[in-house]
Amino acid sequence: MNIAEEIWTIGKILKWTEEYFTRAGIDTPRLDGEVLLCHVLQKERIHLYVHFDQPLTKEELARYKACIKERVQHKPVAYIVGHKDFMGLDFKVNESTLIPRPDTEILVEAVISRLKTGQGSLGTIADIGTGSGAICLSLLNYLPELRAVTVDISSQALGVARENADNLGLSDRVEFYQGDLLEPIAGRQFTAIVSNPPYIPEGDISGLEADVKDFEPISALAAGGDGLDYYRRLVAEAGNLLVEDGFLALEAGINQAGAIKELGLAHGWGRCEIVKDLAGIDRVVILWKQK
Repeated sequence: MNIAEEIWTIGKILKWTEEYFTRAGIDTPRLDGEVLLCHVLQKERIHLYVHFDQPLTKEELARYKACIKERVQHKPVAYIVGHKDFMGLDFKVNESTLIPRPDTEILVEAVISRLKTGQGSLGTIADIGTGSGAICLSLLNYLPELRAVTVDISSQALGVARENADNLGLSDRVEFYQGDLLEPIAGRQFTAIVSNPPYIPEGDISGLEADVKDFEPISALAAGGDGLDYYRRLVAEAGNLLVEDGFLALEAGINQAGAIKELGLAHGWGRCEIVKDLAGIDRVVILWKQK
């Protein structure tokens, strides 16, 4: 792309980018080009369609070219632009946090519906392995009476979560703790404990897409030989931190829900619910403390 000799309009640069990303093996070439250009121009996507013939300045082209170079190295778009939409909210992300995914919205929606049907105060929930804070902050946003505590082993991730809480105006309803799973909040009681823990078997990491394995934090992905290490600990320990009618809600990897249910039965949990995602995959396991 010779940015010095040609006039590049929005339409022309998007067409070129789509072709270039396709040759580079990018899965969503048109969408990625549009998101990156919106980031450079600081405009909504509708602006691109109604200003197709708008020429870009040399400064805009230079910034866009830098984004393209990062994307063809398979750096995720969310890390390039620094944020990601989740549950209709905008979350800052960087390489110390996982990028929130649509599958995890199934977990959030399941928790919201069950907290709403409970009796009395919503109380306080705990979000374990909070990352960007997307799960707990979404819950707080849609349940104004709820309070939350969040735990992450990464101080960098907690810094991002705190910033997201500030940006969403939720800082006064959430506490942040650094540590290993439930240890920092031992002795407390919660109406629910929620987690999207690492669940990818270590042997599967090398087969992940470059966007994931080369950029997202491996510590938030890998979970031992069978992917169940963190589930074992959470299922064994969470019951002591829940009120009598409380529940543990877990996002599950493909083909893991049945094993998590068996763990629940082995540890004396009561009722178990399994919630499917939009693709029909068992995505969320909810273990209730009571029968």
